[in-house]
Amino acid sequence: MFENLPKFVFFTGKGGVGKTSLACATAVDLVDAGCRVLLVSTDPASNVGQVFDTDIGNHITPIVKVPGLEALEIDPEAAAEDYRERIIGPIRANLLGNALNSIKEQLSGACTTEIAAFDEFTALLTEQALTARYDHIVFDTAPTGHTIRLLKLPGAWSGFLETGGDASCLGPLAGLEKQRERYAAAVNSLSNSDLTRMILVARPRTSSLSEAARTYKELAAIGVGNQQLAINGLMPDDALDDALALSMINRERSAIAAMDADLASLVQSHFYLRPENLVGVDALRRMNQPVNKIQAEPNHHGMTDLPSLSQLINGIEDAGKGLIMTMGKGGVGKTTIAAAVAVELAARGHEVLLTTTDPAAHLHETLAGDVSRLTVSRIDPEVETQRYRDHIMQTRGASLDAQGRAMLEEDLRSPCTEEIAVFQAFSRVIREASRKFVVMDTAPTGHTLLLLDATGSYHRDIMRHASDTTARMITPMMRLQDPKQTKILIVTLPETTPVLEAARLQEDLLRAEIAPYAWVVNASLAATDSAHPLLVARAKTEIAEIERVQKSLSLRYAVVPMQADDPVGAGRLHCLLKVR
Repeated sequence: MFENLPKFVFFTGKGGVGKTSLACATAVDLVDAGCRVLLVSTDPASNVGQVFDTDIGNHITPIVKVPGLEALEIDPEAAAEDYRERIIGPIRANLLGNALNSIKEQLSGACTTEIAAFDEFTALLTEQALTARYDHIVFDTAPTGHTIRLLKLPGAWSGFLETGGDASCLGPLAGLEKQRERYAAAVNSLSNSDLTRMILVARPRTSSLSEAARTYKELAAIGVGNQQLAINGLMPDDALDDALALSMINRERSAIAAMDADLASLVQSHFYLRPENLVGVDALRRMNQPVNKIQAEPNHHGMTDLPSLSQLINGIEDAGKGLIMTMGKGGVGKTTIAAAVAVELAARGHEVLLTTTDPAAHLHETLAGDVSRLTVSRIDPEVETQRYRDHIMQTRGASLDAQGRAMLEEDLRSPCTEEIAVFQAFSRVIREASRKFVVMDTAPTGHTLLLLDATGSYHRDIMRHASDTTARMITPMMRLQDPKQTKILIVTLPETTPVLEAARLQEDLLRAEIAPYAWVVNASLAATDSAHPLLVARAKTEIAEIERVQKSLSLRYAVVPMQADDPVGAGRLHCLLKVR
């Protein structure tokens, strides 16, 4: 599939572009060529286990159907628990209850969870006893924004340790200090072209290729130079007189021709759209083979009267205000659905704020212009972190002497500061929903769950120290749990793995006492009239997944048809509201 791969191979890119499929297929291809391979997922919402129909989890697991292949899904929560125990275990017997509880509290946040997962990641790059067992270690990474942050962490934490910072992350730093040499080695491995290759995966879409170009530049800026481009999911050239197929082909070829010049200069590999879901070893082995001709069948779709997004918005509109959050795995179209809902509510005369917590989201590109009664914002981690640091220095730092201010500034350079800053911005946006409609496009599942975890931790802390005054407070978590104030839309694609992942997300939300309002099944071929044999075959695979959503996963749902044109701009976003 790919030639002359080095020891470490990373697949990264915008969510939903096929990173997992390509990573899994590459791992199988390498094993078939006689190599011993470890396949690692760093995605908090990993689905490698579903692809191989194997329970993998946070430990190295042999893939029985592919002798020579082992896999690991880095589970942030399990990693955090192991990490906490490594720090607390040796000193537990010497600590009084209050001191022990204080350390546990310091190690309970999302920051520790991120560091723990990162700690496992660096071990896979640097521990000779582990890496020597394999010819290749293939990484299936989280969606771009999360991955860029992960790859920047070696430098961020190394720099923080070099300056001696320690105040706000005492617990995490107790472990980080011991790993200083490992983090330096990880930085060297990532920047060594003989050891590491970064494969940027993109769909043949303008937005996806633009994201790949941004990723290329960000990776190059941190010293990751050995990159190549994989364009996945291309339509075959023969449109067979089908309007949707012809439009998809023209759109894809135009996007490729107009891609960023630096991105276009990379070595490229192209992979065509498959008629099947890429689940199972046999399907993975077929991924790099030609697509066989498939005969269309009469009445091929078998689904009628599918509920539309417009019908779903009717129910949302009744409240006249409130928070609407689109959630789901990366690449399922959360940004597009959020924009379509916001534009439609504004068209109906409501004041609407459209915002995002996704580091890789670009709402302005989706809207492609101003919309009356619609305001757009973004919770930018860098901006929010700087705003938070400035506020702390102007308040807490105002009464400190020069030495005290220097210590406070050092403390605020901790990467953990970002967690607090983003949560505060998130809370401000939630409060806006008490006056108007706020439509929030969230980061991919794993990142969003970490944000909700921080929200829940804040809520529990407030309730634990509640007085008569604070008992009457409405915390952000309470707003999220109130169906009158918040409506969660789980967005998915009509494919096996995205639906399984969305179901897992729903279970996580329900455990937090947050009940999703509805599901949105996006980019459905079964909701179109295409007669192209390949698209017909894909449509047939969707039926069971749409029926599963309808019968067992949600009381409300909507189906959004695959679009002939990129849904960019208010006019094309409006096309998402209706099915055929």
